[in-house]
Amino acid sequence: MDFEARHPGAAGNFNVTLIFKTGENILGLAPRDPTLPLSSDTVPVLRGVRAGDLVLAAANGSPSGQRELYVLENFIDGGRNTYRLRPANNSSPDAALELDQFSAVHMLTVSVLTSAMGRFGDPQSWEDLNFRADHAESFFNVFQPSPASLRTELYVPLVANLDPNDRVEAVADLLDLESLANSPDASPAATILMGLNTENSTDAERSARIFLRNGSDGNRLSGPDYEGSEDHPKSGIRTLEDLEEISIIAAPGSTHSDGGDTGADVRRLLISHCERMRYRVAVLDSISGHLISEVRADRSSIDTTRAGFYYPWVEIADPITETDILLPPSGFVSGIFARNDIERGVHKAPANEVLRLAKSLEININKAQQEVLNPDGINVLRFFEGRGYRVWGARTSTSDPEWKYMNVRRYFAYLERSIEKGTQWAVFENNGRTLWSNIQSTIADYLFNEWKEDRLAGATPDEAFFVRCDRSTMTQNDIDNGRMICLIGVAPLRPAEFVIFRIGQKTLNSES
Repeated sequence: MDFEARHPGAAGNFNVTLIFKTGENILGLAPRDPTLPLSSDTVPVLRGVRAGDLVLAAANGSPSGQRELYVLENFIDGGRNTYRLRPANNSSPDAALELDQFSAVHMLTVSVLTSAMGRFGDPQSWEDLNFRADHAESFFNVFQPSPASLRTELYVPLVANLDPNDRVEAVADLLDLESLANSPDASPAATILMGLNTENSTDAERSARIFLRNGSDGNRLSGPDYEGSEDHPKSGIRTLEDLEEISIIAAPGSTHSDGGDTGADVRRLLISHCERMRYRVAVLDSISGHLISEVRADRSSIDTTRAGFYYPWVEIADPITETDILLPPSGFVSGIFARNDIERGVHKAPANEVLRLAKSLEININKAQQEVLNPDGINVLRFFEGRGYRVWGARTSTSDPEWKYMNVRRYFAYLERSIEKGTQWAVFENNGRTLWSNIQSTIADYLFNEWKEDRLAGATPDEAFFVRCDRSTMTQNDIDNGRMICLIGVAPLRPAEFVIFRIGQKTLNSES
């Protein structure tokens, strides 16, 4: 059996510590007839075990404290169900020994500890795992290569590669800590073996440290990999179709310069997904290494209200390798969207926000260059002396002036989704005047609160919004076919993208 990181790349280069423990002696005596009190007519029994368990046992006559690995097997003795112990290294049923041939039997468990991965990683531990094949918290199930649980696949970073049919052999390999301790920093195996074979301790333990190295990110994904398969379970972008609460999507890394046409293909997939799912927007990356002329040509092939295009890439210190690396802007911008939503609200343009952890940019954009890029709907990341690195644009990638700003697009999606969810009670109600009036009041009250929070334009509610739900919004055919149609108009606030001050000269005698 060997170990490897579940997730590829440098993040998988971490330390693994195995701590094997033996508990108290579980071999005891019980009356042969359970209806009689304990007497001289007793038989050995085991407590808290089941067939197939792996134990460490000391046979009668063995050197003091010397224990070997055994497998528990069911055994019928005079109509009584008990156990026999078969040596782990002998598969013959005839090799099994009865309990009266042993002086001690101990359950074997292992604790697994992984070191922190990088500056932001946390050490993880799994305490006292057993070696049962059919137990959810057994060593084999927690670290299996293909777990049934998505949570395990996402958060358990270690894989134990083994043949599930050779469980006994795998544990025997684990106990051979001399072969596992493949580093001079690990504890000497001979010393550790003494710990587990000590008779004086009821919870003896020994440990080994394994160093996982040479992690690789493998090959870059292609367009079909990002798209995913319709087969169950879904994969790629298709996975997101079942998650209704998502409002922002991105594919960081898909636009790396060595990915060929993958970046353009993935952009199309993201845009198509957002337009199909209605309440989502995509954060699109520029191709790494592209100059301004190339970025403008790249952006010219996109026209959608449900995506924003960001440039250039960002340099940070890799928290795993501690080296400087360039990362696509979509990861930073998606985080800024979320932060802005929490601190200010969806109605606020996600711009003039700090890029945290940024050390530099792939290219520093000046004011003149931005004045060329901004009308094309390219949102620029810029450096400002004394103010740091900031997102300096909030436009969508569209030619439609009504949906020019990202916050307007996202705010309308927020309103539509909120109204849809808040009026579910109306489904299957009688489609008449009472329902229309109730719907109109419900939506008007909601939009009034939005206006009071200064999220809508207009000096009065009548200027900010209108809600109409009556015979003028639906035909008799609509009513006959179960359709209730409500017409809503909203005046959104748009960002002050250009702040202009006009300063005039005032003379001493001037009154204004």
